[in-house]
Amino acid sequence: MKKTIVLVVLFALPIVAYLFFASGVNTFAKLPIVTANINELPKGGTLSGEPIQLKEKITILGFPGKDILYNKGNAFNLNQKIYNKNREFTDFQMVMIAPVGTEDQAEQLLVELGQISDMSGWHFLFVAPDVLYNYYESLQLVGDLDEKLGTANVFIIDKDLNLRGRKGKNIKGEEEYKEGYNTISAADLHNDMTDDVRIILAEYRLALKKNNKRKI
Repeated sequence: MKKTIVLVVLFALPIVAYLFFASGVNTFAKLPIVTANINELPKGGTLSGEPIQLKEKITILGFPGKDILYNKGNAFNLNQKIYNKNREFTDFQMVMIAPVGTEDQAEQLLVELGQISDMSGWHFLFVAPDVLYNYYESLQLVGDLDEKLGTANVFIIDKDLNLRGRKGKNIKGEEEYKEGYNTISAADLHNDMTDDVRIILAEYRLALKKNNKRKI
């Protein structure tokens, strides 16, 4: 009997530990909405000439500013910690809104990152500075853009045009607020953002399974 208990513990303990750590650090049952019903992307130019949109996509939205290459370490962190882990999800994309005049920098960045990744899910949208600023303001965020129209933070946008993050009381009863994820911090991306993106993707996988069952 004792031998059986020992064997059960030895087999069960690693599984329990895995489930505990795999559950991540987010203590919200569902990732809250920080800003509901944000605007669709403004009209602008793209490197491919093809239009891009947020609707029906799970988007990581960023504002790299005028110094895209100077801050390429941020893009590298984001690419390694978030994009590469989730790019197989059909509706997952990265969208960077940058000021007109940074097209060459963006193209060079994609070439450099393309040496280690399939960059087909990365998109740049180029707009006039005032359009970029006004669009950022419409997101109703606490943080501001810097003097070069950039921020190290990136944001999660769901398929219904809601900006998602951490807002309100978590299941522990503690107040939390997190509207963006700092690409300078590999720890922030690896911990908080990885966990929150996982929750968003799980929501849509579950919804997809339910829809498929109804069709059968």
